[in-house]
Amino acid sequence: MLAAAALPPQAVAQQPSSAAPAAAAAAPAATAAPKPHKHKAAAVQAAPARAAPAAGAKPALLGQYGDWGAYAAAPGGKKVCFAIARPTSSESNPPNRPRNPSYMFVSSRPADKVSNELSIIIGYPFKPSAEATLEIGSTSFPLYTQQDGAWIKDASEQGRLVDAMRAGQNAVVKGISARGTRTTDTFSLRGFAQAVDRTDQDCK
Repeated sequence: MLAAAALPPQAVAQQPSSAAPAAAAAAPAATAAPKPHKHKAAAVQAAPARAAPAAGAKPALLGQYGDWGAYAAAPGGKKVCFAIARPTSSESNPPNRPRNPSYMFVSSRPADKVSNELSIIIGYPFKPSAEATLEIGSTSFPLYTQQDGAWIKDASEQGRLVDAMRAGQNAVVKGISARGTRTTDTFSLRGFAQAVDRTDQDCK
C-alpha cells in the first residue's frame, strides 16, 4: 500500500485507516534512511540517499496491520525491513502551511546490525540545529533533526521507545520548520506491534 511516489520525494513512511492505504501506496519505491552521523559528511548525504533509492529496491508488502504496513526490500543486495505509517492528523501554527506528506517508520538492517531504528520524514526542512520531540502518553523522547528527517537523539533509548510504541495508542511528533512553522503530527499506533513483529521475523 505504501508507494514511494506518495512519500515526499525524499523518504519513506505511511498513514492510518485512510492513512494506512495511503502510506502503503507510498513505500514501494523507497527504503528507510539510516540515522546520519552528527557532524559528519554522512549526515549531509542522507537526504540524497533517501531521495534516490537503488534500482530494484522497491519494497515488497509483508502485511498490513491496522494503521501500519510491514515491508521488506534489498537495496544493493542488503536486506531492509520496515514498518511504516502516516499521521492520522496534522496541525501547524500558523495553519495551512504547505508541506509534503510526513511518515514514520521503524527499520531493521541486519547487515549493519541495526534493529528497529525509528526514523521520521516530516515533509519540510527542519529549522537548523532545532530538536523535535516524540511523545507517547506522558513520555517524551528528544529527536535529532537533519534536513527533513528526525531520529531519536539518544540511541540507548531506542529500545524503550519501541516498547512504549508497542504499548501506546498514539505517537505525537512536534517540530519546527526552517520558516518557523510549528507542527504537530499524531500517528496512530494501532497495529504497530504486529507490524514490527512481522519485520523482525523477516529480518532476523
